[in-house]
Amino acid sequence: MAGGPSTPALTAAVGRAGGLGFVAAGYLTPDQLRSTLAATRQLSGAPFGVNLFCPSTPADPAPVEAYAALLRPESDRLGVPLGEPRWEDDDYADKLALVAAERVSMVSFTFGCPDAGVLDDLHAAGCSVAVTVTSAAEAQAAEQAGTDLLAVQGTEAGGHQASFLDRSPNLRTLPTLVDEVRASTTVPMVAGGGIMTGPDAADVMRRGAVGVQLGTAFLCCPEAGTSAPYRRALREGTYRDTMLTRAFSGRYARGLANGFAVTYSAAAPEAYPEVHHLTRPLRAAATEAGDPDIPNLWAGAGWRAVTTEPAEVIVARIASELHGASGP
Repeated sequence: MAGGPSTPALTAAVGRAGGLGFVAAGYLTPDQLRSTLAATRQLSGAPFGVNLFCPSTPADPAPVEAYAALLRPESDRLGVPLGEPRWEDDDYADKLALVAAERVSMVSFTFGCPDAGVLDDLHAAGCSVAVTVTSAAEAQAAEQAGTDLLAVQGTEAGGHQASFLDRSPNLRTLPTLVDEVRASTTVPMVAGGGIMTGPDAADVMRRGAVGVQLGTAFLCCPEAGTSAPYRRALREGTYRDTMLTRAFSGRYARGLANGFAVTYSAAAPEAYPEVHHLTRPLRAAATEAGDPDIPNLWAGAGWRAVTTEPAEVIVARIASELHGASGP
């Protein structure tokens, strides 16, 4: 939920309700992350985690330049220049040092699995570690590195796919993937992807998950930083369905199938974060103008069940439904 929806208020509210809220640190500078951790702790004494993006490798610039040329009419129409398609490591090392110094309860990783030395350092600082995986092979790699928990991400999940061994689209459904991972590792799993209700959670927990991870369910709650056009598109059903696309960031992600996603998905190269930076000014300008047809509107397959309930109510409702679905 990096880049807007994640807020200290949302993280704290989930914690107060008995869940483990996460700070999405992917697009924060180390100073912003430090401030966000402090703000979250002021709102709640409950434990929480921090999610970090593992660095990628620089992409071939030629396909990115070709994609930029294709997007220039959009740039002209919106009256803003395209962004610089740069590669960066997103202050990764500084953020690692910060979360260790702050001794956050859990550090989760997306887009990769750090080596065992990084996990050892976090464990020495008192942090638990989770690695997001989209295949049994990735789960085994994370187990070998020493992760405490696997965040198993099915194709239904909204936002970026966490794949790091295979960059093709992850089409494994969450129940199938949970079954595959359970058969290949002994590490506890939390399951994410399309979880919106207690029965959704009960299904994957019967398959061996010890918990579930939710994101889309919180997009329209009052604590989220989701933009107004993003909220309207979700609540009003502006777009028929979701799709996997690299159009916005250069990495496969699931979001509502708006005009930009439909038009540019086929041409978008694999180049993260270069494409993210390239399209960012377009997305920001359209959001400011209230136009939902250009920004990324990340959403999971269960998006039609989004509500405007407060986060604490959502957690309590799903927990109650889970208890009922699980039986006495």
